[in-house]
Amino acid sequence: MATSLQHPPATSAFSGEHFAVRNPRDGQVDYHFTAPSRSELEDIAAGLRRAQVAWREASLQHRIDVLRRWREEFAKRQGEIAAALAVDTGRYLIATAEAGSVLGMIDRWTALVPKLAQEEAFPSAQQPTISYCSQYVPYSLVGVISPWNFPVSLCFIDAIPALLAGCAVLVKPSEVTPRFVEPARRAIEAVPELAAVFQIHPGGREAGESLVALSDVVCFTGSVATGRRVAENAASHFIPAFLELGGNDPMIVTASADLERATDVALRATCLATGQACQSLERIYVHRSLYDRFVARLVEKAAKVEPNWPDIHAGTIGPFIFGKQAETVAAQLADARAKGARILTGGEIEDHGGKWLRPTVVVDVNHGMQIMSEETFGPVIPVMPFDSVDEAVALANEGVYGLSAAVFAGTLEEAEAIGRRIDAGGISLNDGSLTANCHEAEKHSFKLSGMGGSRMGPAGYLRFFRRKVLIRQSGAPPTIESIAERNARPA
Repeated sequence: MATSLQHPPATSAFSGEHFAVRNPRDGQVDYHFTAPSRSELEDIAAGLRRAQVAWREASLQHRIDVLRRWREEFAKRQGEIAAALAVDTGRYLIATAEAGSVLGMIDRWTALVPKLAQEEAFPSAQQPTISYCSQYVPYSLVGVISPWNFPVSLCFIDAIPALLAGCAVLVKPSEVTPRFVEPARRAIEAVPELAAVFQIHPGGREAGESLVALSDVVCFTGSVATGRRVAENAASHFIPAFLELGGNDPMIVTASADLERATDVALRATCLATGQACQSLERIYVHRSLYDRFVARLVEKAAKVEPNWPDIHAGTIGPFIFGKQAETVAAQLADARAKGARILTGGEIEDHGGKWLRPTVVVDVNHGMQIMSEETFGPVIPVMPFDSVDEAVALANEGVYGLSAAVFAGTLEEAEAIGRRIDAGGISLNDGSLTANCHEAEKHSFKLSGMGGSRMGPAGYLRFFRRKVLIRQSGAPPTIESIAERNARPA
């Protein structure tokens, strides 16, 4: 690995759980940090709440100006943040793009929010002397628990609109990928008004559970199992939980689809970020008339994809960020083999200290196999034939997930007609994983893939407010006589 990507061990004044962090490329422990204890988190949360009062009362334009100043500081440190993130994730190109995406988030939200949450007055349609208006009241403290697969973008994706809404924000990134936090924190601390209401402290399960208990609303991105625990914890504290959870995204390829484009998309959208993306395609259904040619072409393309080992600047596929995820994928592939599946390329975990897997095309699969029913989170491409659109839709809708999906057909009209029948929150038509690129449109997760308001579109901002209604009476209010029983005496 290039020397420029090395990052010095962290020091911490906190007294909570201590973490020794492994480098995903070589498996060596090269970073240490200590998370805040529960009492230390309580002090942090209390300070954020105190500062939030002035932040809330300041004008929206002031908050926009502060975030734009933060953007300048973030841009100055973008290279440093990307370098730390490259060590966190074992990949360079995506780390660089991910760090840059934060600048785009700030630009998009600061341009959009002045058009949202407008307080307008309306006359009552039932009572001519009554009118009403809404007040948007931000939550005091938003807790964010972000995952290890896209550590930087998912750290800030909820925090930025919440800050603009007037909330204070406390983020707990994953203990698996904490290296980016120090340079990112320095960018925040360079803007004192922002640092007063926005802090980032990595930690594990203990810190996450404490954060939920200290927040007024929690945003969580991660697995269904952990999301369920977060939801139960939030419910016990009677606060809302916005959950973006796992998926097992299907792709339907019809008989009329362009073979080259469909195989290109299938390969890219299953293997991007080593398949470690929530919106990764994880099961492909291809019309039987195209199936053999599709598989042959997909295998041909997949066999050419190399891991980025030993040079992070070469190859395409990065390591498993979290080493235990490789064990999960290996177990799913073993289950598939035992039940009759054939692996046509890839299929073996490569151990270079860290863990890699080349694109793995699997055929002769069925829904009794784990790779077809569970989230894989790796570059595995199971392909299954279908005979009719009805069958394909039924297969796509089977299971407990409903995050996103894709349809590839000869025309967008054909793809859309099928996409409208799929039970998932975001459907890519003649492409795959478009929800990673299109944040303007609201979407909800179906089934176990999440719950709560959409983080996309205007709802990604508006969900950080509670709506209060102010009801005005311009006429004479009713007296006690209006409810006297004699007024209802039968004739």
